[in-house]
Amino acid sequence: MNQTIGSFDIVGDQFHLNGQPFRVLSGALHYFRVLPELWEDRLLKLKAMGLNTVETYVAWNLHEPAAGQFRYEGGLDLAAFIRLAESLGLYVIVRPGPFICAEWEFGGLPAWLLADPYMEVRCCYQPYLEAVRRFYDDLLPRLLPLQIQRGGPILAMQVENEYGSYGSDQLYLTWLRRLMLDSGVETLLFTSDGATDHMLTHGTLAQVWKSANFGSRAKEEFAKLREYQPDGPLMCMEFWNGWFDHWGEPHHTRDAADAADALDRIMACGAHVNVYMFHGGTNFGFMNGANTDLLTRDYQPTVNSYDYDAPLDETGQPTAKFHAFRAVLEKHVALPPMQLPAPTPRIAVDALTFDASAGLWDALPLLSEAYRDIVPRAMETLGQNYGFILYRTETAHPPGKVVLSLERLHDRAQVFINGRPVGVIERNGPLQLEVDIPAGGLTTLELLVENQGRVNYGPDLQDRKGILGWVRLGINKLYHWQMYPLPLEDVGGLPFRSGVLADGRPAFHRTRFNVAAPGDTFLGMAGWRKGVAWLNGFNLGRYWECGPQTALYVPAPLLREGENELIVLELHGTDTHIARLSAQRP
Repeated sequence: MNQTIGSFDIVGDQFHLNGQPFRVLSGALHYFRVLPELWEDRLLKLKAMGLNTVETYVAWNLHEPAAGQFRYEGGLDLAAFIRLAESLGLYVIVRPGPFICAEWEFGGLPAWLLADPYMEVRCCYQPYLEAVRRFYDDLLPRLLPLQIQRGGPILAMQVENEYGSYGSDQLYLTWLRRLMLDSGVETLLFTSDGATDHMLTHGTLAQVWKSANFGSRAKEEFAKLREYQPDGPLMCMEFWNGWFDHWGEPHHTRDAADAADALDRIMACGAHVNVYMFHGGTNFGFMNGANTDLLTRDYQPTVNSYDYDAPLDETGQPTAKFHAFRAVLEKHVALPPMQLPAPTPRIAVDALTFDASAGLWDALPLLSEAYRDIVPRAMETLGQNYGFILYRTETAHPPGKVVLSLERLHDRAQVFINGRPVGVIERNGPLQLEVDIPAGGLTTLELLVENQGRVNYGPDLQDRKGILGWVRLGINKLYHWQMYPLPLEDVGGLPFRSGVLADGRPAFHRTRFNVAAPGDTFLGMAGWRKGVAWLNGFNLGRYWECGPQTALYVPAPLLREGENELIVLELHGTDTHIARLSAQRP
């Protein structure tokens, strides 16, 4: 039996840490949204603002990218992140999911769950429970030695996440709590939900401490929480001090003074707080999530930046909100003098000229192998998690204009007739497009479908990708499809040729450039339309002229002294062949 060498307990309306009253002043910082070389910088700044604890979610989909295959190396070394926080004098709150929301792809759930056509997540569906158990059997033993009871910094762990915003399966929550206890979790367990009747009814357990999530009106929100938890510490587990952005919508900000006033009201209640986010970081690669509007059901993919208008911006620099929050904290608790690490240098490269290209169709044999089936299949059915998928069939439909119709599409399809781009069909728009079938025998129809991020919140979580259902020309269904999964995990070895393709078809473009010394920078793609960018093989994420994000953050550790390589997949062609690295966000 392990000897208890630390404690974190509820005593009346207070927390006691090792027998002494302790006020949790926490900030959210997700290890998987920040390069590991930058963890220490961000954690030191969290401490400098006056916080004593860091909170992080755990991204199941990164740690188990394929069923039964686990990863914890490099930027996924969660234990190293926690030990680093401890070495800097910080405590830790861990929210291991299995669902995390977080504006993260599928709320952190692995896409391969959806290969099961009967899958039901976040409930007592047995195959889901078995997958959760396997993940926790691998994850939790890595966290157990880091609990406060065993001399580590972990104060608390969450049971599920905002479940009251989703489901009503209390047996599932009870099962998850028991799994954690039986696995050896000794530290405080908690739930966190919005302070409404239906959320606190469905998302909490009688034997588990409850916290609330909100962005303002602290007195009223805590009063509602008290109806469900008459005693014990009050805590805002997610103090929403900013917000996130969707593609094609306005950029969200929150005035620093307004957010600081809301924080002041939390502190005046004598409550504990977790600032969400203290530092948002970046949704690199294809890891952005999405929402669906609860009224219209319109699909809303999230941008790559998770700046969140937080106290630290996406590049890790303190904002006006940082200083305003520290001033509030100093009103309520004694803080040592502020010590900030030196800022990371910024660099700029005025013009990156692309001088080589490879058409997507030319690269197809290197990137994918075809699946064949009578009807089109979803990505997950083919074992694909992220990226794009190309659907191809041939038709003998008579020449002339005809309407191409799709039953369901997730999320965006570029349509090609005999290799020529003829239009785009999007999930939110009419799922049909008038096309002109040429004379001359068989016509090749292709649809390049982009997975723009799985839904991470609300009733539409089980968001399979690709063409879901039938495809018709006029009244006739189309059969006998070839499907080419394009996860684009590796874009090395593409058949680049000198010159730049400019025929409006999807193509990879390459440039090589030198930097004297790495520094933080922003990749601006003005004049380009929509695509994905890789720097030295690392997927920076998507760019899209619709905004609001206008540039991709490039952290200094991704650059090399000397030569660097930038590859972009431009989906619609470009009027320019130049990109720029800027010291400030364009």
